[in-house]
Amino acid sequence: MSASSAFNDEKGGSSSVGEPEYGHDPASGGIFSSDYKRHDDLKEMLDSNKDSLKLEAMKRIVAMIARGKNASDLFPAVVKNVACKNIEVKKLVYVYLVRYAEEQQDLALLSISTFQRGLKDPNQLIRASALRVLSSIRVTIIVPIMMLAIKEAASDMSPYVRKTAAHAIPKLYSLDPEQKDQLIEVIEKLLADKTTLVAGSVVMAFEEVCPERIDLIHKNYRKLCNLLIDVEEWGQVVIINMLTRYARTQFLNPNINESLLEEGGGGEKTFYGSDEDEDEDEEEKEKKAEAAAMAKRKPYVMDPDHRLLLRNTKPLLQSRNAAVVMAVAQLYFHLAPKAEVGVIAKALVRLLRSHSEVQYVVLQNVATMTIKRRGMFEPYLKSFYIRSTDPTQIKILKLEVLTNLANETNISTILREFQTYIKSMDKDFVAATIQAIGRCATNIGEVRDTCLNGLVQLLSNRDELVVAESVVVIKKLLQMQPEKHSDIIKHMAKLTDNIQVPMARASILWLIGEYCEHVPKIAPDVLRKMAKSFTNEEDIVKLQIINLAAKLYLTNSKQTKLLTQYVLNLAKYDQNYDIRDRARFIRQLIVPTEKSGALSKYAKKLFLALKPAPVLESPFKDRDHFQLGSLSHLLNAKAGGYQELPDWPEAAPDPSVRNVEVKESVPEWTKCSSREKRKEKKVEKPFYSDSEGESGPTESADSESDSASGSESGSGSEESGSGSESEESEEGSDSEEEEEDEEEKKKKKKKETKKPVQESEREHIKSRLVPVRLRPFPGGTSRPPPPLSPSALLGLTAVSLPSQTIAPSSALKNYELLHRITGEGLSVEYCFSRQPFSPDANMVAVQMQFTNSATADTKNLHIEDAKLQSGMRVKEFPEIELLPAGETATAVMGIDFCDSTQAANFQLCTHTRKFFVSIQPPVGELMRSVFLTENEFKKEQGQLMGMNEITEKLTLDAKCRNEHAIVQRVTAAANLSRVPCGSDRECRFAGRTVTSGSLVLVTVATGEDGSAQLTVNCEKMVIGTMLVKDILLALTQ
Repeated sequence: MSASSAFNDEKGGSSSVGEPEYGHDPASGGIFSSDYKRHDDLKEMLDSNKDSLKLEAMKRIVAMIARGKNASDLFPAVVKNVACKNIEVKKLVYVYLVRYAEEQQDLALLSISTFQRGLKDPNQLIRASALRVLSSIRVTIIVPIMMLAIKEAASDMSPYVRKTAAHAIPKLYSLDPEQKDQLIEVIEKLLADKTTLVAGSVVMAFEEVCPERIDLIHKNYRKLCNLLIDVEEWGQVVIINMLTRYARTQFLNPNINESLLEEGGGGEKTFYGSDEDEDEDEEEKEKKAEAAAMAKRKPYVMDPDHRLLLRNTKPLLQSRNAAVVMAVAQLYFHLAPKAEVGVIAKALVRLLRSHSEVQYVVLQNVATMTIKRRGMFEPYLKSFYIRSTDPTQIKILKLEVLTNLANETNISTILREFQTYIKSMDKDFVAATIQAIGRCATNIGEVRDTCLNGLVQLLSNRDELVVAESVVVIKKLLQMQPEKHSDIIKHMAKLTDNIQVPMARASILWLIGEYCEHVPKIAPDVLRKMAKSFTNEEDIVKLQIINLAAKLYLTNSKQTKLLTQYVLNLAKYDQNYDIRDRARFIRQLIVPTEKSGALSKYAKKLFLALKPAPVLESPFKDRDHFQLGSLSHLLNAKAGGYQELPDWPEAAPDPSVRNVEVKESVPEWTKCSSREKRKEKKVEKPFYSDSEGESGPTESADSESDSASGSESGSGSEESGSGSESEESEEGSDSEEEEEDEEEKKKKKKKETKKPVQESEREHIKSRLVPVRLRPFPGGTSRPPPPLSPSALLGLTAVSLPSQTIAPSSALKNYELLHRITGEGLSVEYCFSRQPFSPDANMVAVQMQFTNSATADTKNLHIEDAKLQSGMRVKEFPEIELLPAGETATAVMGIDFCDSTQAANFQLCTHTRKFFVSIQPPVGELMRSVFLTENEFKKEQGQLMGMNEITEKLTLDAKCRNEHAIVQRVTAAANLSRVPCGSDRECRFAGRTVTSGSLVLVTVATGEDGSAQLTVNCEKMVIGTMLVKDILLALTQ
């Protein structure tokens, strides 16, 4: 038997004598083999009685689909197996059918009864898959069947099936829009669902089918706000965008008083400025007074539901998904009071470290925000500095943001940045930079002359495009004060011989013509030169030559009369009809004849009229009428399916529409509900009062709603993020149901202070830690759930939160902070972990290890009374409430040493004693490692010469004469990273000081017989000197 036939038999295929054999690999013989034999082995396997063969065949088919191969000809063979009893096969069959049901509609219709049976399958995945396949068959004849299936699935016990039903609704709506009314009923039913799995999908269906039916959201508003934190990421995006539009129709503008003042105080000035008119000033003052009086009469009070939305979306600014962060940012921008919008800035700046596509979208939105809310991003100015690796579109957007953020205080820094950008090789970026300089000069009068002088210097640049762009910008700036800058106009006139870019030549000619009185000697000569080259010029330049000739004819006809006639004659026969028309028009206007009309008398007024200086505005100025984060905002054009952001209502709609009546019907879980009812009789607080105490008093307004009362929801675990707390309170109440209220409280207090830890409680604590890891809070540390008892904390000592503790490397040196004798059994060691300190990047992370060698427990370990040098700061570690005897605990604190080696002194306190301790850093721990390429290192080293360079000769220790040992000792002495180096005789290292970010460069050049030279380059000479001593010590001992 041949190997190939053996293979066929093994795979369930058959090969008879005389028949050609076809390879299973699609690439083998695919060109010349006939199609009727294709996938024969798969079809045989699918027809087999063995489930294992069917499963293998389905796996191979799904793999083919995943690779992009066409498997549609297998549809009849696959669809037969939809009735297979093997659950694994069935799942894969449905995966295949979802892909091909739309293409093979006729064959899919033949199996529709099987799909309908699948809707009754006991397995939820099969029910959901059957519904998905059914909704993929795009045939109007089965619309009633689909509608029935969706209605049944919407009442399914499984939330996964209900989610699939929500996904099927838009499919059915696009197939038959007449079903809208029935689908709205299903949407209304699914909106009342309390599971997080369904929420995002049903809101998406709502947005597709009936976004105008806001009344469906009223009763579910508070529930959606509370569920938001636990919904999957894409569901969060959809819900936040929907709630943004909902809030704009239901709540008052939180900035209404400020906007009234702006309307009154903005002063509707005319375009050309009429500030001198005293009557208008008086009117403005009256308007201001009226607006202020109106603001006093109607103080704004935020609706509790409005506050609920803002509060519940704020934690999502720390989501790992950029779309969620962007959605929350636009919600805050459109809905929050001005004083609170600033919180989004940090989150958006964080997104700038992401991929360039994400950066592009974020920067588009930031550019729009900076026009109205500039102050929000000013602290993060350096985050918008341009990197050489940024793509051009990112560079231009960052430039836009920097220009919008420019003001009197930071303009010098920004212009210094712009100076560097002009040297870039990216020509589009250079042109945009020059335009940005022009905009800064227009907006900030104090730097106008500086910018103008800088741009004039660029006119001598070798690059023609740089010169051309500078000319265009200078032309706009000169229009503001032409009489002061006749020298610049003369200088630009000389450039006509060299500049060939049409726009730049046209700009120079326009300037000379417009201000010809300031350059009376040069202007006629420029016209003479231009007349020579007239026929070779571009159309835009020709039009300006004609204009220049006309203006000079009117102001200096003696010198330019013949030249003007010559230019007009040339233009008369030009190929472009625009130029011919312009020449005829101007000839009639400036050269009076018997036929010329009355207009020729006003020629001077027409040509030499004073023209207003152009206003250089941001292209993002009017983009905020589109909802931020939308495709329409990105394109600056209304995209298909875009829904306008509604205007704020003038009067607040009735807030009672969001109140939900508490139903008295028997809930699904009778045991749990009876417990709650008994508890409600005794305690008059809402069921979730403990968990909601954190979120402030606003929630009390929602106590009527199903989200806050708790009596309507069963266990409440799906209601808000406090499911585990509700379970704990239930367990506690179950054992003490018949006790009096006060006794119950006492017992709880005793439990919190004295009860020994049991294994079950430890397990319970661990279960409570799960949401902590998933929901980070501001400051980079995970916040624990509402206060745990000391006994519970005992169980937590072994569990460390990831952002709180950093495992010390074996290479890190430990220092003693408190000896166990001095500390009466408590010993403390610390090390500099060399990890970024997440709450504050300017702080050095210090990891502390507490060991309790005493026989008694130590409680309330914390820091007090920090005595610091000026400028130094300390971020204390969270208080350790309990450290049992014989146990060890770890904590991380941050210290900003201000780039000095002065000690940080403070008191380490327990519940009984206070110990005075101090932490003094070695100079090598005051820096963080940075990665530089060899070229970057050399460039930076070249800028840190002279007084910033310290060189020492040394003889290396006998054990330290190879490259590995040198690197090990230098990096142990200082937190520096290795820089690639082409030479075997040199080791280079780089870092930055933690506080100021000053660059520190170290070079160790080795010679013969262990001789070496150590070079340290650093802006801060004191740090450089100390570092040299430390590294010398490390290399010579």
